[in-house]
Amino acid sequence: MKNSRFLVILTMLFLVACGSPEKPASSDKDFDKWKNSFIEQYWKIYPGHASSVGFHKYDDILVIPNDVTRNTQIAFSKRMLKELERFDQTTLSAGNQTDFQIIENKLKGRIWEIQELKDWQWDPSGYNICGSFAEMLNNNYDSLDARLRNFSRRLLHVPAYYAAAAKNIQNPTREHTKLAISQNRGGVSVFTTDLPAALERSGLNSAEKDSLLARSDRAVKAIHGYADWLEQLKNDHPRDFRLGQALYKQKFAFEIKSASSPAQIYQKALKHKQQLHKDMIAIAHKIWNKHMGNRPKPGDDLVMVRQLIDTLSVHHVKPENFQAEIERQIPELEKFVNDHKLIYLDPKKPLVVRREPDYMAGVAGASISAPGPYDKNGNTYYNVGSLSGWTSEAQESYLREYNDYVLQILNIHEAVPGHYTQLVYSNQSPSLIKSLFGNGTMIEGWAVYTERMMLESGYGNDLPEMWLMYYKWNLRTTCNTILDYSVHNLGMSQQQALDLLTKEAFQQQAEAEGKWKRATLTQVQLCSYFTGYVEIIELRDELKKKQGNDFNLKQFHEKFLSFGSAPVKDIRKLILE
Repeated sequence: MKNSRFLVILTMLFLVACGSPEKPASSDKDFDKWKNSFIEQYWKIYPGHASSVGFHKYDDILVIPNDVTRNTQIAFSKRMLKELERFDQTTLSAGNQTDFQIIENKLKGRIWEIQELKDWQWDPSGYNICGSFAEMLNNNYDSLDARLRNFSRRLLHVPAYYAAAAKNIQNPTREHTKLAISQNRGGVSVFTTDLPAALERSGLNSAEKDSLLARSDRAVKAIHGYADWLEQLKNDHPRDFRLGQALYKQKFAFEIKSASSPAQIYQKALKHKQQLHKDMIAIAHKIWNKHMGNRPKPGDDLVMVRQLIDTLSVHHVKPENFQAEIERQIPELEKFVNDHKLIYLDPKKPLVVRREPDYMAGVAGASISAPGPYDKNGNTYYNVGSLSGWTSEAQESYLREYNDYVLQILNIHEAVPGHYTQLVYSNQSPSLIKSLFGNGTMIEGWAVYTERMMLESGYGNDLPEMWLMYYKWNLRTTCNTILDYSVHNLGMSQQQALDLLTKEAFQQQAEAEGKWKRATLTQVQLCSYFTGYVEIIELRDELKKKQGNDFNLKQFHEKFLSFGSAPVKDIRKLILE
């Protein structure tokens, strides 16, 4: 596949952007037809996104991140927004009104990212092709030979990709520069280890294999060349990693899609932190003697809670058993959910626990990689951070954070009935828009909500120790918002952040340092957990009050998830109507 194919597509779409599309009729039928056309055109502009959700028509294309691409993306967004204006929202169904708003937000958000946020200039870690190539090797949506041939055609353009990336970079942040170097160098294993192994299993002929390996060698040199360039880059005036109030507020509006402002969510988090401390102090007084014997209680209640948590946290798995213990717990969670009729779990959707790939390392220690709606039967991966190479002190600190109690809550959040379950439902949504352009706040909020819901339903046998650790874990969610807002809006220092996380959220030092690092590398996303959680709890409690004895928890869960990954405020409207 020649790169000219993609340039032709870009040129045609850019020219069409200047045209004047016919005015569509304002009906659900016409809007549904338009949505299908929109998605088809969207994949031509964003083939990488298409591949990630299981639409593999453009797998051989690697988009070069240059001015031509950005101008084409802006032109496309403006043209689609113009077409949206021709629909009268009031004539559409509630579901289509929500789809309208999701599409509108997506298009406006992309224009804002390019023209205002401009992270393509200051975030070198945004340029990394290793993950997309790894997915081509690891998934099974087509024969291995077909995937390798697309792999080979896409490889041709890796040198141009990194050349454009280097041209884009201006005064990058130190933090994102360091991450870019680490992740790109780590991701090279896709080409040096994974690819040769795949070629051994393939039916490609010798000429095809030789050509692919040659292109792979050039790609590896380009990746290392980019990392070398970043290491040698003279950057006397790096950009501050802090986003600042104006950009933060705008990004929050596009990504979080909450009915509340960032400042309002921040205030809710502060209030919730106080309530959690009150609940934890009450439990600590109740079980102190059980675990601490005759040891006198400290005069400071938070110190008392901390000491009790530290005592309970020594109970954890060995480093070498961390991933195996996660694998063991998944069936137990599934059994509890089924026995208590909390939500239907589809037994045909596979969940694979795996070591976190190198190209993902450096931001979060556990995550879910789910197939998109076009690849519903593909594997969902539970990515587990590796502890190999860590010092014994760092391992112990990390495992105390993910002790025997907290590890169960982590698995609820990431797997059952959290992310894994929600994303399976999202792929079944009748609205492709809601599945494709999922709202991170709803996704994370659901995972956080399930932690509390499971304990309320009897998971953990109502042990006060389990509730104490749950409250500690929920403090993590709450303090994510406090940390993120304070860092990017109020200038919170690293030491202030570590004090918040260790003294008030009772986190281990390694966890706190990792969260500080994450706050320097991401913006707004850390607010999604608490925001979505609060909005879901408020919706559930309102329905409970409204429906009384007719309220059914399982029905609520399945109804809530039936709308795909739409913003909670939109799901709220759809359910109440």
